[in-house]
Amino acid sequence: MSSVLLHSLTPLPPYRRRSTALRSAHHVLQQTSKRSIAFTCKSVTDDGDDGYLLDAPVSAGDGFSFSGGKYSDGPNPADEWFKQGRYMKAHPVYGTGEKAKDPIFGLAMGGSSQASTDVFRWFCVESGNVDKPSVLLIHGFPSQAYSYRKVLPLLSKDYHAIAFDWLGFGYSDKPQPKYGFDYTLDEFVSALESVIDELGVNKVSLVVQGYFAPIVVKYASNHQEKLNDLILINPPLTAKHANLPSTLSIFSNFLLGEIFSQDPLRASDKALTSCGPYKMKEDDAMVYRRPYLTSGSSGFALNAISRSMKKELKKYVEEMRKILMDDDWKVKTSICWGQRDRWLDFDGVEDFCKAAKHRLVELPMAGHHVQEDSGEELGSILAGLISRKVRI
Repeated sequence: MSSVLLHSLTPLPPYRRRSTALRSAHHVLQQTSKRSIAFTCKSVTDDGDDGYLLDAPVSAGDGFSFSGGKYSDGPNPADEWFKQGRYMKAHPVYGTGEKAKDPIFGLAMGGSSQASTDVFRWFCVESGNVDKPSVLLIHGFPSQAYSYRKVLPLLSKDYHAIAFDWLGFGYSDKPQPKYGFDYTLDEFVSALESVIDELGVNKVSLVVQGYFAPIVVKYASNHQEKLNDLILINPPLTAKHANLPSTLSIFSNFLLGEIFSQDPLRASDKALTSCGPYKMKEDDAMVYRRPYLTSGSSGFALNAISRSMKKELKKYVEEMRKILMDDDWKVKTSICWGQRDRWLDFDGVEDFCKAAKHRLVELPMAGHHVQEDSGEELGSILAGLISRKVRI
């Protein structure tokens, strides 16, 4: 289990300070001293691996995090990924327009934690020719569009591939609950409809991984005429799958969830590496950690989504099963399954696919986040499934 240790507090020149995700410590120190303070922190894991150091600029963020989260004096992998994408606007902001406040102390949050005031901003990365068939790559919970970085180039040869960050994740807006978006599963369905409408595609193939699959299936059931293909990657298909693993359900706990969600090691690293064989490189880890280092709103969004999943996922999984087994379901559907998934076991998956007459593709070396464990293999499989040329 990862933890964060505070090793030293020593003065530094005014242009430099070290920090990590100890938001509350920063909040107190900021009020008690006008000198620059050094936080030298490292992550400690059970296997004794060396931790990491994070640098942040002097300018503070929203009281729960430092602004930025400087990787090094060299190129930042998070910035490099950001340069590849763009923002699009979709799904209107509902509410009073009041500035968001944190759910713990009720304090107004900084600009980096405030969402758009009219229409939400979604970060997306595109690859391939826009005149070719569209494929929408939808990440799981919790993850980012970055998880498809190895898949995008492989699909770009024959398709217009698009990966986006859900609201609350990555570089997309992260509205506080009750300030325009409450992260209910019904809201995610409506938001997905807005995104696809904004993209302006007549027909699209949808690829979705993990716990967001029931949301995508519900959207698809109302828009079958828009879909060429539906490909589900390690979706929660059985009644047993409807229970979140403890790694994620912990974020739904009152107060304790808020505390853990502000730790990027627990909210990002552990959530990505505890569900399969995935060994994350430091450059990749910094991309995933970045949202939690730049804004407390990332953690609070994680709390809200976890609570919605815990409350609504069972109903959505049951509905998804009915939709996919209904005689009125006409969309060509495939299930890709990483056999080393530690969150969702394989029991019942094969039987379901046989009963529903959907193709099942097994990836023996991949875990829950298949696109991370076997990105290139998955990209080739997706291209074959969509082109109808795959032989499994």
